[in-house]
Amino acid sequence: MTDAVRLPAPVLCGLGTWLPPRVITNDDLSRELDTSDEWIRTRTGIGRRHVVQPGTATSDLAVEAGRRALKSAGVAAVDTVIVATTTPDRTCPATAPLVAHELGLGTVPAFDVGAVCTGFLYGLAAAAGLLATGSAGTVMVIGADTYSRILDPGDRSTRALFGDGAGAVVLRAGDAGEPGAWGRAALGSDGSGSDMIMVPSGGSRDPIRPETADSADPYFRMQGKKVMRNAVERMAEASLTVAHRFGWGVDDIDLFVAHQANIRIVHAVADRLGLGRERCHVHLDRVGNTAAASIPLALADAAAAGRLHAGDRVVTTAFGGGLTWGAAALHWPDLSPA
Repeated sequence: MTDAVRLPAPVLCGLGTWLPPRVITNDDLSRELDTSDEWIRTRTGIGRRHVVQPGTATSDLAVEAGRRALKSAGVAAVDTVIVATTTPDRTCPATAPLVAHELGLGTVPAFDVGAVCTGFLYGLAAAAGLLATGSAGTVMVIGADTYSRILDPGDRSTRALFGDGAGAVVLRAGDAGEPGAWGRAALGSDGSGSDMIMVPSGGSRDPIRPETADSADPYFRMQGKKVMRNAVERMAEASLTVAHRFGWGVDDIDLFVAHQANIRIVHAVADRLGLGRERCHVHLDRVGNTAAASIPLALADAAAAGRLHAGDRVVTTAFGGGLTWGAAALHWPDLSPA
């Protein structure tokens, strides 16, 4: 018998983030909507969020995060760029080729991933396949979203939840046993719930045309209670799956980084896992739900706060529209985010 071939694994070697400088506090929202700081904090845990200025697009955030990720990795280029986003610059073409161009990467392959808030983990899985097959030696995965562009100005629930931002990682082909190597992701979807999180109009199902503009709904809509029930169940299940693939029990997890959607969801997932809430990293109070950017932003924030050290066992998980969900785990490397 021959030994099984050990395929290259995606190894985290660079991490960069970017938040637009404009900050909207709960008090700012209360001057426009029937809400208050107490109402928002009690229901979401969010105190403020970053929002782009007019004229700033998703690609602008992605490019800045990508530059910082390259600096963190100490490299000038990568072989492939993947952008996970629900808010591309345009419906057509994809945003990733423009991002690669603006980063000075020439004609490298570049494509978008659309899995809403789970997009970063889906992008990570796509990168793992490229690295394992030798199609690329290095891949940049960027989660970037400008949800402020698709929120109903009069909807206090969604406007309180979401912020804009971008987070990027550089991955290289390496050994599955080395620090920074992401284990095989656990991913899933359930299209029967596709109406729980959606933008009703603007796609091929309900295109916006002059004759239908008055009845079109171009804004983000979400059925919050249904989403919460599904998110807690699916993220807990996926998190256990990836931990067990590493041979970890719940007590072995040093830091749990869940998609920063809502403090009640993060805590409910931890409670279902039997994981102490003190091992959850939370920074949604300062940035809100940044969709596909959520996990890389949270990882960078945890590192900056001194909560991540080389060798720490980290589990990440997310849930988004589609419905989609996933989780991935790694031993944290010796890394300085930029």
